[in-house]
Amino acid sequence: MRRKNRPNILFVFADQLRGSSLGHVGQEPVLTPNLDTFAGQGIRFTRAIANAPVCSPTRASLITGLHPLSHGIIANDIPLSPEVPSIAKSLEAHGYDTGYIGKWHLDLPDRTCFIPPGPRRQGFDFWAAHNCNHNYYESYYYRDDPEPIWNEGYEPAAQTDIAIDYLRRASRNEKPFCLFLSWGPPHCPYDHVPSRFREMYDADSLQVRPNAVDPDRRIIAGYYAHITALDWSFGRLVSALDEAGLADDTLVIFTSDHGDMLFSQGRGWKCKPWAESVIVPFLARWPGRVPAGAVEGAPFGLVNVMPTLLSLCGAKIPEEVEGTAYPSLLTGEDGPRPCSTPIHHFIKVTARSFPEWRGVVTERYTYARFQKEPWVLYDDLSDHYQQRNLASDPASEGLRLEMEDELRYWLDQSNDEFESAEQLIRRLKIAVNETGVVPYYFQPEMQQEMARRAITREQRIREPFL
Repeated sequence: MRRKNRPNILFVFADQLRGSSLGHVGQEPVLTPNLDTFAGQGIRFTRAIANAPVCSPTRASLITGLHPLSHGIIANDIPLSPEVPSIAKSLEAHGYDTGYIGKWHLDLPDRTCFIPPGPRRQGFDFWAAHNCNHNYYESYYYRDDPEPIWNEGYEPAAQTDIAIDYLRRASRNEKPFCLFLSWGPPHCPYDHVPSRFREMYDADSLQVRPNAVDPDRRIIAGYYAHITALDWSFGRLVSALDEAGLADDTLVIFTSDHGDMLFSQGRGWKCKPWAESVIVPFLARWPGRVPAGAVEGAPFGLVNVMPTLLSLCGAKIPEEVEGTAYPSLLTGEDGPRPCSTPIHHFIKVTARSFPEWRGVVTERYTYARFQKEPWVLYDDLSDHYQQRNLASDPASEGLRLEMEDELRYWLDQSNDEFESAEQLIRRLKIAVNETGVVPYYFQPEMQQEMARRAITREQRIREPFL
């Protein structure tokens, strides 16, 4: 039965996958045949933006449709309040079954904690998740009791098995569903990947991005191997959706919470305003509603995902939501298009993080500044790899002032007074360590069990991956 107004939603997202690292984009030698095919079956966004390019802040915005200063998660390992709106709560009220599989990272600083059924799950009913774990061969999840369930083999493959089982059961249910599947890779460790995929990349001959500085090609090869492994699991997932007869009724989204610098600009990880950190993949397929082979270049912030999906499902958008619904961007119909979206970094995530900064991305330009001085300004249309910083260029002063006006608009819209990290920490009563970073920890018994299981990790990575 076709669901024109209440589609199923299958929302799949990786962790730290940058938008340029998919084969069909054509910028990097990554093998992603399934995602390439999928991109041609729906729409591909070229300027999907992680507004706060770090795990917990972006994940909270995806769920709530709020900016970080409103949902309160301005860094990793800060628990999300049960009082905020969430996509699962809204869809549950609209008659949906809801489920979450994989990495959550929206709860206690204890990354191994059990999240019990109830408000801390933000409205998700089916649950096969953990708070935060990036040991892809010592992985586990919780259901509805505090006893961890340990996965066999590579974590994303095991999580995909759970998702496939969910889809098969959902095919027998009259109610529509919304399932989030959150994979941990290609976030480091870059070597926790099955040898079958690692052997596809020769580190010594690997071509790197032109803006990469002193790249470690072994690390980049491991990153690419993770992506190819995810592509394999994504292919299995889409095939299962087709086999269950759900494809025509399901809006499938593939994206990531943020990117990875991976030696571009001489930097690593995320939390930066450069394209490798803030631009993420965003692919969508819904046969008959989303045009096949479409490409969208509008700057689409991930804070807009929650209201956009609710709008496509005909569900009520909570009044306090700050993101904007852009359903016509996905369906190709006439409608509003964003001209810019904010990017921001509030407090340190590591001791070596840059100071707090704010910025804005348009369809063509990227601009960011510190509290008292401009930092970066790029014409992304003519400078694809952001190698010519125009922030201090006298000839670009007019452009910088235009972008500053756009930034000030977003600061006003998100009630952001551009406080210092120290001011925010005091005002929001955030506990930080001596370096200004929110600390996290693991339960000792879980650490011991991971260490025990790690003894055979190398053997398991070498085993055939089925």
